[in-house]
Amino acid sequence: MATIEREGGSRDMDGRGSNSPPDPEPARPLPYEGVWRFTAPSVDASVPQARHAVRDLLRRQQVPVDDDLVQGLLLIVSELVTNAVRHAALLSPEVAVEVAVGAAWIRVSVEDNHPYRPKALEADHGQTGGRGLMLVRETAAEAGGTCGVEQTASGGKVIWAALPLAPAFTSRRAAPSAL
Repeated sequence: MATIEREGGSRDMDGRGSNSPPDPEPARPLPYEGVWRFTAPSVDASVPQARHAVRDLLRRQQVPVDDDLVQGLLLIVSELVTNAVRHAALLSPEVAVEVAVGAAWIRVSVEDNHPYRPKALEADHGQTGGRGLMLVRETAAEAGGTCGVEQTASGGKVIWAALPLAPAFTSRRAAPSAL
């Protein structure tokens, strides 16, 4: 069973870490802000486990998200963990899921040790799979967010999606992404 750990330090959604210069008057973090990380084995059972852990974390921290955003976020978590389990398990016996919540954004990421950087496929109605990253990209864009993939220092990858806590007011607004 995975355990969620709250990481020290703070991260802004613009990617600045705790080594960034302090703001002149640092704002006090909101009660729901923080970064949590957990690992799980690269097995199918980890997919619903990750989804439930993220859902429970959002509830426990009382993150101000509406049901539609939660459902989109949980779909993204499911797709990213499923991809890691299916395609990276050979080189990555564990996957790491991180949830970073800021004042206005929530970012979920899944890290594995496989070096392959996936790309979102276009819709092919004859294909029975392979649309997970396209679904992640579209779900993030519809919510007014973005997604991407980054290489880790150890040669693996992190695939992430960041969504605004407030619902997007324009429908299907295009968001830049690296997927």
